[in-house]
Amino acid sequence: MKLIKVLHVNNETLVMFGAGSEEELLNNLDMIFRDEMRHHFQTELLALWNNESSWAGEGINYTLKDTPLNIRLQWRILPECIKTWKCVMVAIEDITPLKMAEARFQHLFNYAPISLWEEDYRSLKKLFNELREQGVTDLRKHLTEYPGLVNRFMGLIRVLNVNLKTLELFGAPSKEILLSDLNKVFRDDMRQHFMNELVDMWNGKTAYEYEGINYSLTGEPINVHLDWRLMPGHEKDFSWVLVAIQDITARKKAEEYLRYLGTHDVMTGLFNRAYFEEQILKLAGTKDEISFIMADLNGLKTINDTSGHQAGDGMIRRAAEVLKTVFDQGEVVARIGGDEFVVIVQRHPFLHETVERIHSLIMLNNKYYQGPELSISLGCATRKNNEPLEKTLSRADKAMYEDKSAYYKDDGQERRMSAT
Repeated sequence: MKLIKVLHVNNETLVMFGAGSEEELLNNLDMIFRDEMRHHFQTELLALWNNESSWAGEGINYTLKDTPLNIRLQWRILPECIKTWKCVMVAIEDITPLKMAEARFQHLFNYAPISLWEEDYRSLKKLFNELREQGVTDLRKHLTEYPGLVNRFMGLIRVLNVNLKTLELFGAPSKEILLSDLNKVFRDDMRQHFMNELVDMWNGKTAYEYEGINYSLTGEPINVHLDWRLMPGHEKDFSWVLVAIQDITARKKAEEYLRYLGTHDVMTGLFNRAYFEEQILKLAGTKDEISFIMADLNGLKTINDTSGHQAGDGMIRRAAEVLKTVFDQGEVVARIGGDEFVVIVQRHPFLHETVERIHSLIMLNNKYYQGPELSISLGCATRKNNEPLEKTLSRADKAMYEDKSAYYKDDGQERRMSAT
């Protein structure tokens, strides 16, 4: 570095480095070119060693007041001095504002409160072009015929950068570890989502949103809202794509809980009357074989009067426990009143045997609980000749009340259910 002789500088150089004169500047070059410059000068020396007549790079210089300057430096050996290196033109540009803007952008990216991904889709775009040249016009149809192509497209995406929130979201200690384990993050139903993305891109869409499930590196599912955008000015080559991922797991759980509250009875965990009526409307237009089993507790008022409503609530929960045990294949079991339950059974050839099983489980249930015995009146009916479901339900309800009458008439002795 000491072998370089500066012959002349212009006025802009004096202004840039805070020198009052050329003499002052040249007498203090050691204050300007120091520290980080050693590394940059090393690369310049390598360029000279390799007989290159020009070089350009970025680095840091200092003003005479010790203020760091981000600079872009270019030098060129003038043609008449190629052999001797006697005359070299050096241009220095102050790019400190640019570097500050870049640092500001990088901080905004790194510390954004949502997961951000910068990605390069150029290889994917090239494959699009190849497929078009081969005559492919309907990408969805083509991907359906060649499903392995979706995985090939996924493998072409190059992740350029991710921010700190991304590492936190997916439980990654570093970018390197995250990027090496992306197959753990994007899997299962992501393949179908990505296929839809490909079709959108193929059709010229430059932005889209969807919700799906990603996974942390420890295997925990994460409900996410993903925003994909092809950045403006990069539509031709797909070289810059920004993906924003928000963790909506808490929101999804809240939505599921509200949905649960809207369709379930909180005390028993069974479906509620609103859900039952919704299912009746859905089934009304079908020709399926539909059966109903009506169930109503016996003696609940007496239990409430003698043992308190807490004991009565316990009996209601025990009744629900029996019904949930019997019907575990997806049948709709609902609590539609205080102590009234109904089961929607579709295409069940052994309905009466099922009712008998309920009675058996009631007896078993009574062996495990102290206090009043659980007793349930039951009635069932199956739709005949596509009759309105309300009529079928009414017949099941009538059969249940006949069973209840028999219970009270026989004073709770063993009996068989009346059914139609």
